[in-house]
Amino acid sequence: MPSPAPSPSPDGRPRPGLPPLLYADAPAGAAGWVAGNRDALRAAVAGHGAVLVRGLGIREPGQVGEILDGFGAPPVGDTEAFAPRRTYANGVYSSSPWPSNQPMCMHHELSYTLAFPSVMMFACLGAPTAGGATAVADSADVFDALPPAVTERFVREGWLLARSYGNDIGASTAEAFGTDDPRAIERYCRANAIDLSWQPDGTLHTRQRRSAVLRHPVTGRRCWFNQIAFLNEWTIDPEVHDYLIAEYGADGLPFNTFHGNGDPVSPETVHLIDTAYKAHAAGRPWQEGDLLILDNLRTAHSREAFQGPRDVVVAMGGPLHPNDCSPTIEVTRP
Repeated sequence: MPSPAPSPSPDGRPRPGLPPLLYADAPAGAAGWVAGNRDALRAAVAGHGAVLVRGLGIREPGQVGEILDGFGAPPVGDTEAFAPRRTYANGVYSSSPWPSNQPMCMHHELSYTLAFPSVMMFACLGAPTAGGATAVADSADVFDALPPAVTERFVREGWLLARSYGNDIGASTAEAFGTDDPRAIERYCRANAIDLSWQPDGTLHTRQRRSAVLRHPVTGRRCWFNQIAFLNEWTIDPEVHDYLIAEYGADGLPFNTFHGNGDPVSPETVHLIDTAYKAHAAGRPWQEGDLLILDNLRTAHSREAFQGPRDVVVAMGGPLHPNDCSPTIEVTRP
């Protein structure tokens, strides 16, 4: 398999951040090709943060689980998901439901958990007629681009994720935790450093503090690894935001983010983070059968608005603990 090279922009110059494109000749099948080229693919992801493989002929969700296995990445479950997904196989899921006319902001998958996936795969079973690209951004470059006035506080304090379950908005407790047994949920939260409280109306509120910046265990660079902007109230469509506040109150939002000490994150800060992401975002239009592999710590991802049907299957593998990445705040399991 040839080494990928940076892709040119329309003026012929290398385009920073755009995942290199590889063409596969896979007569024996996608999983076999990935397994046979595992070392080269891993080197490409290590060198560029992400790589797009074209020509694998992926048509079924079941193939994606075999590809994840061929890549040598143990599957990671979708525990604590913020939206319900369909499960195809261990570690293989449908894309998160999100309105097709709204872009999905840059984020790192499960960055708020204590065992997040180091490897993300996106397999296109059906390409939209327009838009819908999965764009990527280098999280170390994003961290370097953010103003110190923003990053220093998050480095010092971390970030706080608050969630509310049970208002028929977002994932239910059963969808997020795999059970609706209160005792099992409480055990999970205790084991994963999550504070919880049951409300009189039966809803569950949780709060968890995490490091906003991790150091990549291979490159050593500090990565802006969180979902501060993506899960913040100011990212919600204004009309939807006003409705949710009026219906459920500020504490009843399905999710919101704060500074590590609990102070609100200002709209200006969310805007600065989104601006830095957009300045470093790059992506290719999907073609049916494509496979995008990325380093989830090094590389954030987003989704463009789109038209027409879009079927992209997600696989998560290679569990990694924040404590293996020099976190700036300490989070320990009891």
